[in-house]
Amino acid sequence: MSCLEMPRAAMHPRAPAAVPPEARNGARVKERNEQARGVYLPNNNILTPAMRSPDYVQMSTAAAITLGVMAGVMHRTCCTRCLNLLLTYPEGCRANCAYCGLARHREAQRDYADRNFIRVDWPAVPYDDVLDIVAAGGDGGRFHRMCISMITHPRSDADTRVVLRRWTERVHHVPVSILSNPTTMTRQDVQDLKDLGAEIFTVALDAATPEIFDRTRGRGVQSPHSWDKYWEILRAAAEIFGPERFGAHLIVGMGESEFDVLKQVQAIRDLGGHSHMFAFFPEAGSLMDHLPAVPRPQWRRVQLARFLIDYRGRRLEQMRFDESGQLVDYGLPKDEIDAMVALGTPFRTSGCPGKEADDVSACDRPYGDSPPRDIASYPFQPNGHDLRRIRSQLRDR
Repeated sequence: MSCLEMPRAAMHPRAPAAVPPEARNGARVKERNEQARGVYLPNNNILTPAMRSPDYVQMSTAAAITLGVMAGVMHRTCCTRCLNLLLTYPEGCRANCAYCGLARHREAQRDYADRNFIRVDWPAVPYDDVLDIVAAGGDGGRFHRMCISMITHPRSDADTRVVLRRWTERVHHVPVSILSNPTTMTRQDVQDLKDLGAEIFTVALDAATPEIFDRTRGRGVQSPHSWDKYWEILRAAAEIFGPERFGAHLIVGMGESEFDVLKQVQAIRDLGGHSHMFAFFPEAGSLMDHLPAVPRPQWRRVQLARFLIDYRGRRLEQMRFDESGQLVDYGLPKDEIDAMVALGTPFRTSGCPGKEADDVSACDRPYGDSPPRDIASYPFQPNGHDLRRIRSQLRDR
């Protein structure tokens, strides 16, 4: 059953189970106090060491392969253009977002550094090693951007400043984005990151309505986040970083209508920012891993509409929706829509821009929201076969 067939009320996470006291707040790792030695690969059948930012950072598997600290190949692409760095602590993230592999409830089964996130492992690497490689040009010019991903932890704000300052002091050819944690932040924190050299500031709003936010990121799953606080920090970023220098993540397929999510796209664009879209694809071990991925027709319609709003000056009120909130008319002639589809760009991963074009993301997140056999967000330019498949999906209601 697809989530178009499933009633929206049924797109609910499981309730988080209680975590035994002996596993809370990274207790197992801290009790062992095993010291880290170089790169740590998750699930490597050794005791998880006690690694802390800013001395250690985690990075996506794609980034680790591109940087050369991990062996591997990626389907149809040789690298990722964004070095995603994730702050790390034995205590892990103290939030409990229902769709996230890093959520607090997982500490009952897995130490933080061993948890999957966006369906892949995140190796932990000494931050000095990362700086040495990139400052010396060891990325071969492949990275267009670095992103510091904050988590909900008492040290996250201070350590983000350290990681950012050390990067901007040594690396001058790769700009920095911040994926923020609004729950722990003030307006002054946003200003400080701008002053330290961050180029773009983003907020992972993720949910398209206050109700979905609350049940997946807030009180519904015993998590500290709130819709109002996230929007407070997003508006602060709009004022401090300015137009085209801030954005928000949105996940499509968690029970919202197409109108709901595109309403947020328009609101973010009206502030001067861009939306970075993800297709809901259930993360193993999360509280929503029993729910269906977003159907491709729904996803393709939202992708195309988002591109038109963000990069072609179209507005939500120029589009038409049916009584269920499904998009039925983009408000443009068919030949213009066909031309947009033929570009392929609307169906690529969306995020902070790189060096290729303003509407092409550096944060290409290879297969972050789909398996390679059924690509949701293309981390490369779609070819003719890909476009034929996309057109078929757009025709399917």
